[in-house]
Amino acid sequence: MPQFTVYNSFPGEFTFVSNRFLDIYMPSANGEFVKIYLYLLRNCSREQTRLELSCIADAFNCTEADIVRALKYWKKTGILDVSFNSRGTLTDVVFYPLPAKGGDLPVSSGIPAAKEAAAVKEVKPVSAVRTSLSPDKLKQLKGNEEVRQLLFIAEQYLGKTLTSTDMETLLYLYDEVHMSADLLEYLIEYCVSKGSTSIAYIRTVGLAWADQKITTVAQAKEETNLYNKNYFTILKAFGIKNRNPLDKEIQYMNLWLNQYSFTLDIISEACSRTVLATGKASFSYADSILENWFKNGVHHLSDIESLDQTFQQKKIAKASAQTRPQPQASRNKFNNFHQRNYNMAELEKQLLGK
Repeated sequence: MPQFTVYNSFPGEFTFVSNRFLDIYMPSANGEFVKIYLYLLRNCSREQTRLELSCIADAFNCTEADIVRALKYWKKTGILDVSFNSRGTLTDVVFYPLPAKGGDLPVSSGIPAAKEAAAVKEVKPVSAVRTSLSPDKLKQLKGNEEVRQLLFIAEQYLGKTLTSTDMETLLYLYDEVHMSADLLEYLIEYCVSKGSTSIAYIRTVGLAWADQKITTVAQAKEETNLYNKNYFTILKAFGIKNRNPLDKEIQYMNLWLNQYSFTLDIISEACSRTVLATGKASFSYADSILENWFKNGVHHLSDIESLDQTFQQKKIAKASAQTRPQPQASRNKFNNFHQRNYNMAELEKQLLGK
């Protein structure tokens, strides 16, 4: 099985978990992602460790694709990096120490020179920066008329009185991330329309927009419309019309589009094969197809054709081996009789001796 290397730039005898990870990154992360992060951190207490995805998947009773999804999530936060080779096989995982303040990643002595240089040059995404403001800054912002109007509108959309944490999050997006009041209003409206009034979800979407350099309502609408267009394209490939996607279906589609990074033509091909095989629009069946393609490094339709040809060749070879006539045991009783070996010279001596 292929192995990958985990690098730790702060090796030690113990598993060191930063308080910033516990305070900032862990609360908003999927619980399974947190467990995988801690597991890998534990296994690279030395400068570098060789691991196998299959072993980690067995440890957590999940798939290798689940492990890769977790790693890609943590990569987006900027607290580690992952590398793949040309075949899409995981080769390296590099942990970065979390700095006391946002900014460039520190130089780490445990990473090879090439990786160390890349770490220094990399700029952390906005989503990896601490979302808090000083008390003086908060007081100043609350005195701003535009800010007061924004907080009022937020309460109307969310249907509740904002807590201090809610206000701090929104004001961080306004002041530090530099989202305009109009963009923040649309952000809240959009999240509520998706059925979520969670301030953590609003923050996640807002920071994702910031990472994508979305600064206007028009850009945000274009982005959300693009995703909606992709959803309906996939539904159409399943033969589903005249309804909106369900929450579980959106989860699958986001996985295919974001984590697997498949293009619509590849996803549509998987949907078509699903309907042909099952006679219905089974998202779980399509996911099994796409997960297999993801593991096999599919990036284009031509890659799928190559996999199909390989599969057919193996199938034909297996069928040929099963149908090849086997040599029959002889039914001739004489030939089946166990022949004895005699030493004719010894027999002759015995006869002469008599």
